Formats: sequence, C-alpha cells, structure tokens
Amino acid sequence: MMTETVVAVDIGGTHARFAMAEVAGGRVLSLGEATTLHTAHHASFQSAWEAFARQEGGVPRSVAIAVAGPVRGEVIRFTNNPWLIRPALIGEKLHVDRYVLVNDFEAVGHAVAQADASYFERLSGPDEPLPATGTISIIGPGTGLGVAHIWRDGRDYRVQATEGGHVDFAPLDSIEDAILARLRERHRRVSVERVVSGPGIVDIYETLAALEGRAVASLDDRTIWTMAMSGDDSLAAAAADRFCLSLGSVAGDLALAQGAGGVVIAGGLGLRIRDSLVRSGFPERFIAKGRFENLMASLPVKLITHPQPGLFGAAAAFARDYR
Repeated sequence: MMTETVVAVDIGGTHARFAMAEVAGGRVLSLGEATTLHTAHHASFQSAWEAFARQEGGVPRSVAIAVAGPVRGEVIRFTNNPWLIRPALIGEKLHVDRYVLVNDFEAVGHAVAQADASYFERLSGPDEPLPATGTISIIGPGTGLGVAHIWRDGRDYRVQATEGGHVDFAPLDSIEDAILARLRERHRRVSVERVVSGPGIVDIYETLAALEGRAVASLDDRTIWTMAMSGDDSLAAAAADRFCLSLGSVAGDLALAQGAGGVVIAGGLGLRIRDSLVRSGFPERFIAKGRFENLMASLPVKLITHPQPGLFGAAAAFARDYR
C-alpha cells in the first residue's frame, strides 16, 4: 500500500487553512499542523497557495480543497472574500497533477466517517460508538447550518451533502412562536438556518428582550455569544439555551427524515457551546418526537471534537478518490 503526501486546504470567508496529510488505501494516515492564512491578506487563492509553498519549502503535486459554498459551475465565488476559483484551472494555476474539490460540509462528512472514535464526545443517547452500518446524520451550526449524512455498510461509506438547513422552521412553544413572528417581518419564508446558526442568536436575544419589555442595544452575534458563554448576561445566556433547544429539535427532525442510526453535531460553534448543549434541554428536545420518542432515545448523539475536521475531511475525500 503506497503512502502519498497531499496538501489539504480548507477555505472559508475569513481564513484559508493548509496542512500536509499522509494518505493511503483510501484513508488518512496522519494530518500535520495547520497553517492559517487570512484571505484578506492575499489577492487570490493562488497567491495564498504560493505563500504556503514558500513557507514549507515546496509542496507535493496533489491537493485536496474544501470550500465554503457550492462546488458546481465554472467559477466558485465566496461570500466573505473576493477570491475566485476556476476548477478547470486548478492544475495549471497550482502546478498540481491531482486534485479533489469538495464542499466544506461534505468534507466534514468524510471526517465523521474516518476520524478515530476518540474524537467523538457523547451529547445524549446511549454511551456507545456510532453505528458501523446505516445512516449517520451530521448537523453543523456555524455561519449557516450545514447538513449532510453518511451511509456505511461496515466496509465502505458514502457522503451526501444536502441543503437540509433550509427546511422550514417549526416552533414548538410560545417563545419560538415569537421568534418566528419576528423573523417573518423580514423573511417571507423562515428556514431553520435563520434560527439555528451563529447569527440566529441575535433574533433570539432580541425576541427574549421584547418579551420582557427590555430595551437592549443592537449587538452582533459574536458579542452575544461571548456574553452568553461568560455567564455575565442572563438574557444572552437564556438566548443560548433557547438556541440549544431549537438545535435539539432540528437535529431530531433531520435524524427522522434521514433514517439515522446516530447523529453528529459538528462545527466550531458546536465545540464552543458543548457544555450548554448537555445542560440546556437539547437532549429532551431531540427525543421529543411523539410516538417515536423511544426510537429517538436509542440514537447516540455525538459532538465531533477533531481540531481540523475540514482539513482532515478534504484529505479523506482525496484518499478515497485516488485509492
């Protein structure tokens, strides 16, 4: 079994991360330390790639790229940075012979499929490993809401990226009714991503303030999350708890829809609120599915704690394509 070195790249709106990975036999053997470059400091992906290559003293002629956005079409554009990637020109521009290009959440799916069990922390359900066969749902709250699932038969697996973050938001109590009403003032249709994503905390926070008749300053989502996690602001803490409740409901809905035998919460925000997820009522909301409560209670729900799932998953996607 021949081992190959590949550059794994994970490109978001603000940062591009690079790391060397060793792959063989369709799997990732190791992932080196990540190098993070600010997209604003480089005119293009090519110039960032060249900066990384100079730093490393040269790079192999194989690359695995995960990007935050759709990978279809002749040109890939990013929401928060001016870079453009033309897939047909990757070989020529980067001077590589082989490459793989995947959506960032598809990469997370590969990471879930290949990461060691030590990178999965129990959130709810039975304290047992994720099933070796069947479907595993993956939900990642971040700037948006990533949704994917993997299917495995005990020997191999497949990753399916989806747009599950755009299904309709379904409130379960009067507070969520109020959150929905607030969002409907700006959006004809309210998806779960409007609530269960990092920026969603703003509308939750402001709705809770309105219900209490409190005037609050207009704050961005990062500030509210910081206030919530510090415990210094009770309203922000209540908004974070409400976020976790809604995430539990959405994760349960998606598990039912996908026929999952296990669920993984992914993303940097998931790691940041790991303690809140356990104590907030997330587990109770996850299983609150009427006649299917017993089924839902039997599903292991995990948090993936790998420090670089995007890089690891990009390398895993390459390993599978060129095994």
